[in-house]
Amino acid sequence: MIGASRKFALALALGCCAAVGAAQSIPPSGDVAWASERDRKRAAVFEAREADWRIGAVVYQVIVDRFAPPENLEAKRALYPEPKKLRTWSETPTRGTRLESVKVESHELDFWGGDLQSLRTKLSYIHDLGVDVLYLNPIQLAYTNHKYDSQDYFKVSPEYGTREDVKALAESLHGMNMKLVLDGVFNHMGRTSPHFQEALANPGSEYRNWYYIDPQFKKHGYRAWYDVANLPEVNLENPEVRNQLFLGPDSVVQGYLRDGVDGWRLDVAFDIGFNYLSELTQAAHKTKPGSLVVGEIWNYPEEWTPAVDGVMNFHARQIILNLVNEKISGEYAGRLLDQMVQDAGLEPIMRSWILLDNHDTKRLATEINEDWKRHMARTIQFTIPGSPNLYYGAELGMQGGDDPECRAPMRWDLANDNNPEFVWMKKLMHLRATNRALRVGDFRLLPSQRLLAFMRSTDHVAETVIVLANPTNAEVKDLVGIRNSKLMNNVRMQDQFSDTQITIFAGLADVTVPAHTILVLKPLIAQEGLEYTPYKRVQ
Repeated sequence: MIGASRKFALALALGCCAAVGAAQSIPPSGDVAWASERDRKRAAVFEAREADWRIGAVVYQVIVDRFAPPENLEAKRALYPEPKKLRTWSETPTRGTRLESVKVESHELDFWGGDLQSLRTKLSYIHDLGVDVLYLNPIQLAYTNHKYDSQDYFKVSPEYGTREDVKALAESLHGMNMKLVLDGVFNHMGRTSPHFQEALANPGSEYRNWYYIDPQFKKHGYRAWYDVANLPEVNLENPEVRNQLFLGPDSVVQGYLRDGVDGWRLDVAFDIGFNYLSELTQAAHKTKPGSLVVGEIWNYPEEWTPAVDGVMNFHARQIILNLVNEKISGEYAGRLLDQMVQDAGLEPIMRSWILLDNHDTKRLATEINEDWKRHMARTIQFTIPGSPNLYYGAELGMQGGDDPECRAPMRWDLANDNNPEFVWMKKLMHLRATNRALRVGDFRLLPSQRLLAFMRSTDHVAETVIVLANPTNAEVKDLVGIRNSKLMNNVRMQDQFSDTQITIFAGLADVTVPAHTILVLKPLIAQEGLEYTPYKRVQ
């Protein structure tokens, strides 16, 4: 979680708008004597959520090769033999042609030279953004640049460094109160893996049963993920394979956790299935209690926990994108989000990662041209339950189409306050860091006819946040139900990014939300010109 000193540093760096200051000018006493019976019962729930780093964390995703240029690029050239290419940092990835000799596309062999040591030089930048978790795309020994084709899970690709570099990175992150999550690719390996090559060539090999090698697979003679020749699937039905990957004390999963890694994001987790995911997650938790296992699961998020701690929440992503593109109404988007939380459970959703773009999609700045749409989408991402997952450069408004364009080198030239997108994202990060309800609060859908309207709340009324979103091209007037018994009658709530206020009357708010606008509202505990406050005996 983000400590008080870090919140203060963020506030100094960004400057709190007058609205934020007014909304928090006189908080309630916080005396437990004024807590309601429900709040006394719920207090421990919120404290437990705050103690669990996996809940509501801000996650920052990095492709090591593309994030930070090494100190001496030329000194690394020998690590990229032909047909691999070492590019200059200013070059943009472009789709290449099929290389039949190695059975991959040529753009999969384009490298930019980033490594774990160069990444460590940028940790202050990541920390100062307000990030809680650094998530790395695969770093294990592999042939391609994306490294989803592992040759040896136990080794780090030499272009990136060594296991000692992983330990040093984890130690540095922990010293800055951040966590490290690695990408686990345990459904398939790489065609160039020595074990696979031996198994393919020798029917009597001890590794033959580590893969699905059989003439029934007519394309390649083995089962490959999505029939991609370079990605032979591993035989998880073989207990020895599972022992090597996650069950054994010296397995890949458990070994890296002992090296200081804090969790795993599992590639194509839906292919691994409920039973093996449960085994992996239990093994991780046994080795490192409180570690995180998040699955790349594009499906509806119900039922996948506790097989994993959380999912990559693509379902929420699609709701948000459909909303800002006006394919669904605000009211319907709210019902979809509410149903998701009810079906999957609030805390599993809070441990799930909410993403709007990543290495497999177009970047949001390319997918959505209009500023208001991007800002509304990001604001929803940062205010609904879950852990916002930022793909490196998203905070800078980096552009990028489909793979490989979305995997371009980090645009460090955009990381300055002359970049409006960067300034906006820092404010959004600050909003999240300084509002407890957005990180660990309960979620309630608010009745509305036309708006996306929801509330995040804790056991302290002053921490309540209400979000109202109007993605339409016309002003919306609506009567919104305010489902919070401690928000006092005739008291105003203030938007955190503008002068807009709403007034609550008898548990309802008659609101006007301009076109293409999202409001993030907090109660004004102190009313201007009044020494009296109706909040004096509530918590």
